[in-house]
Amino acid sequence: MSKSSFAERLLLRWALPGLLLAALLGQATRYWELPGLATLERQLFDLRVRLTAPAEPDPRIVIIDIDERSLAALGRWPWKRSLLADLLEKVFDRQGALLAGMDLILAEPDDSSGLASLDALARGPLHDDERFAAQLQRLRPALDHDTRLAQVLQTHPVVLGFHGSNRRGAVASGALPAPASSAAGFGQPQADKLPNWSGYGASLPQLQQAATGAGFLNVPNDPDGVARRAPLLSVIGDQVYASLPLALMQTLSGATGLQPRLGAVAGGVAAPLVGLALQTPHGELRVATDAQSAVLLPYRRDRDAYQHVSAVDVLQDKIAPDALRRRIVLLGASAPGLQDRHTTPLGDDFPGLTLHASVLSGLLDGRLASVPAYTPALEAGQLLAVALVLTLALPRLSLGRGLLLGGALAAALVAVNFLAYTQAREAWPLASALLLVAALLGLHLLYAYFVEHRTLRQLSALFGQYVPAELVQQMSRQPERYTMASRNAELSVLFADVHAFTGIAERLTPEELSLLMHEFFTSMTEIVQAHGGTLDKYMGDALMAFWGAPVAAPGHALQATGAALAMQRALEALNRRFVARGWPALSVNIGINSGTMVVGDLGSRQRRAYTVLGDAVNLAARLQQLCSERELGLLISETTRERIGTALPCEELGELQLRGRAAPVRVFRIATTSPRNLAIALP
Repeated sequence: MSKSSFAERLLLRWALPGLLLAALLGQATRYWELPGLATLERQLFDLRVRLTAPAEPDPRIVIIDIDERSLAALGRWPWKRSLLADLLEKVFDRQGALLAGMDLILAEPDDSSGLASLDALARGPLHDDERFAAQLQRLRPALDHDTRLAQVLQTHPVVLGFHGSNRRGAVASGALPAPASSAAGFGQPQADKLPNWSGYGASLPQLQQAATGAGFLNVPNDPDGVARRAPLLSVIGDQVYASLPLALMQTLSGATGLQPRLGAVAGGVAAPLVGLALQTPHGELRVATDAQSAVLLPYRRDRDAYQHVSAVDVLQDKIAPDALRRRIVLLGASAPGLQDRHTTPLGDDFPGLTLHASVLSGLLDGRLASVPAYTPALEAGQLLAVALVLTLALPRLSLGRGLLLGGALAAALVAVNFLAYTQAREAWPLASALLLVAALLGLHLLYAYFVEHRTLRQLSALFGQYVPAELVQQMSRQPERYTMASRNAELSVLFADVHAFTGIAERLTPEELSLLMHEFFTSMTEIVQAHGGTLDKYMGDALMAFWGAPVAAPGHALQATGAALAMQRALEALNRRFVARGWPALSVNIGINSGTMVVGDLGSRQRRAYTVLGDAVNLAARLQQLCSERELGLLISETTRERIGTALPCEELGELQLRGRAAPVRVFRIATTSPRNLAIALP
């Protein structure tokens, strides 16, 4: 081995990997922070949230929204407390709500009735006027709006909100609820790591004493301004207080106590907080948290996952009686200037009330995720395992096999991380391990480049006089795997058509129709691509897609039917948005067939396209037409039915005559499935 080869090997195989591993281990054990790595970890977390966020709404939680329409109808904020009292009475007495939480702080007395001025007159110039005193006494119940609201709070289960602050000059305003625990009783070493506030803003003592309880509303953002974590507990003075979602859960479950759950003691360090235990009449309810009592916000994919009802509609009885029966109601504001807004992994401009609803939904489902206390040890273990595998294996493998090993290792890290999040509800670190894999593979490629460069020089010396240098270069690479040349292949093809499109087009202006179809095609195309399909074309109000090419897919029939079912589900959410805009709801008719067809770059000299042709394609189109004629929604052919096997329940519709075909064909439809069961049913 030459001196240059030895230096390359020493530097690229051992020195640089060792330095990188040491730097990442220091980051994992919190000795220092590497610039950019925390940002990458947050970005990976956001991607994980977007991939795993459930799409279905939560019907147990309803948001009563003080929106712009409510302010326009009932007056600007702040409203009279008597109006809030009327709203709460409607929520409970007419609508039958189970529990209410208020994302509002009622810190100032309501002087809108002028009662304070009248009392001043009664104590001053009119103190001897008995008629005035008697009239004032008679009118007092109608003018004392705070007392009116306090009476409603006293007779219904309502949890108020308060806000903690560490701003300079922060003061204590209003009355706090009964604490969840004292700091000493909770465990002083653990309580010291909880969010601690020097000041707070809470509701009037009269209102707080009448309410069922209260919880803090703070949801801090990460350094990049994104809300990913929500603390369940905080410390003010020497007392521990619950967040609004946790306070609601305590009330809902009838919890009589709250205890910290502690991890293992290591090296004489105090045991870290790993979760909370609520003592309920039905047993202990456990919630996993990090050492700061924070949970990861369990966002749902749709920002409208929780039903929103305008406050004015409740007050004016524009929703049916009992529409909120056995529901948990969160009362807050979305009108501009009245509410806090957050950036989330799913997008910007999320109301703070939606974040509280997300945590409460996670508490009800028992699906809150957190960052485990053993994260530093786990991250260090991942790094050592990656370094051991790759530094020992890569020198013994070819370039292609080394890349394959690195890719498999990265995929395994991602898969285990994904399973930990979805199954164990723990957010494991991933960025440092993936970075180490990428860096070691990069060094392996760099080393291989030097080796290949020497090999190419040797190849040029041997073959340069016979073939061009370009071919010498090509000799060291693999040929392209894919081609657009026409070929026969067994594929699955799908046609989807909007039902009664002509009537829909007549009802809309051209601009509205364009926007409607844009949203429809965007959603359907995303589903096709998400299920591994190839979009062929749009045809007016219809689209065509196929599976199994250019990338071979043995399960192409199941992918196609899965995409069709996802289209039907996605259309429900689309239709809610369309109807809200005054547009007609859409229904789609889908036909799917599997069989041998021609696929490739087809067309004329003037225009070509990557598409499919053949009788199997025509049969799918005829199935879609039959769907439209009989409003069947989704039909599949006998061949597709055979390919999907028992993966999906199917029912046969018999042999039907399709337009343009001489012989009848056996037709099947996918049987519908029942809606999911809630993890926790409301009492």
